[in-house]
This record gives sequence, structure tokens and C-alpha cells, in this order.
Amino acid sequence: MNTAINSGHLVFLLHGAMWTLILSVMAFLGGGLGGFVIALGRTSPIRLLRILAGVYVQIVQGTPLLVILFLTFFGLPTLGFTITPLFAAGISLTIYVSAYLGEIWRGCLEAVPTAQWEAAECLALNRVQRMFKVILPQAVRIATPPTVGFSVQIIKNTSLASVVGFVELARAGQLINNSIFEPFAIYMIVAFLYFCMCFPVSAFSRRLERSGAARLRTLKAVSA
Repeated sequence: MNTAINSGHLVFLLHGAMWTLILSVMAFLGGGLGGFVIALGRTSPIRLLRILAGVYVQIVQGTPLLVILFLTFFGLPTLGFTITPLFAAGISLTIYVSAYLGEIWRGCLEAVPTAQWEAAECLALNRVQRMFKVILPQAVRIATPPTVGFSVQIIKNTSLASVVGFVELARAGQLINNSIFEPFAIYMIVAFLYFCMCFPVSAFSRRLERSGAARLRTLKAVSA
């Protein structure tokens, strides 16, 4: 039996890396949409919405992503839903990401100086107009660095999708190792591929954090 790593194995790992990126994008888009709704709920003047959004965040953040994956993949079929590993992983990551992004973005909305909210009220804008024309444009600039930084966590957390049989990068490495028994070499390659995906995002996040901090100081100085 040939136990050496060959080009076919590398292609299989790259194919898994591609699915890791696809799953990350799915989680970011779905979780971003959910997180936006959660952030608006958490800052809503309606108490019931704040409570419901807060309960959702507490439940999701208090539940391991692995348990959410098991509930989705093994629990939904018992209710009569047919579900694929990709769909289960996408739904689970969307739920997980929406809770965390919702809290990140809530903090960014509340970081907009109070004077900006008061100035928008003085212009006789309703809440929707205040939010979309005054508050959100400023909050987006504040939120960009932590959002990009959290994207690294999304990429790494996609490896948990392997427990439900979805063949992303970690699962691809596991399958190859089961056939040629070269764990050190294989997982070094897997780690390198994760690094290649995460490092550019981390470096971009650090750069945004530096510029974002300066921008926030300027905004507070102008609003003072």
C-alpha cells in the first residue's frame, strides 16, 4: 500500500479548502443578516423586542456550536425534515454567527456618540431615518474591524462541520489520514491551508482596528 502523500491528496485538500471558504461565506451572509436583525432588536425602543433578542443571544452564546450542529443534523430529521450535511452546517453556523455578530453590532450602534442621536432627532427624522441616514453609516465604520476579525473565527469554526460528515478541509484531512496514516504531514498541510485563509483576514483586521480607533476618537472629539 502506497502511504506517501501524492498530488491527488493535495487536490482533495484544496477541494476541501474551497468548501471551507464556501461554508464561511454562507455563514457570514446568513449570520450577518440575522445579526443585523438581532442588533436592531437589541437597540429597539420596544422592550419586548429587546428581551426577545437578548434571550436569543444568551441561549445561542450559552450553547456550544457542536451541540447546535447535532441538534440541526440529527434533530430535524426526527421532525420529518430531510437535511444534508451542508445545509445542517450552514444553518448551524448561521445561528451561531448571528448571535455573535448581533452583539458586536449592538455595541457598535451604542458606540455612536449620543450627540449624534440627539442631532438626528433635532432634524425631525423618524427612527428609521435616523438609523439609516445618521447612525448606521457611522456604526458601519466602527463595526468593520471587529466584524473582519470575527470572520477568522467563522473560518476556523467551519472545521466542526466535519462531525456531521461534511467534507470541508478538516474532514478531507481526516479522510486522507485514514487511508495513508500520515497524520503529522497531513495535518501540517491542513494547518498551513487554514493559516493561508486566516492570516490575510487577521492582518486586514489589525489594520482596520488601527484606523478605526483613530476614526472613533475623531468622531467623539467632533461630537463633544
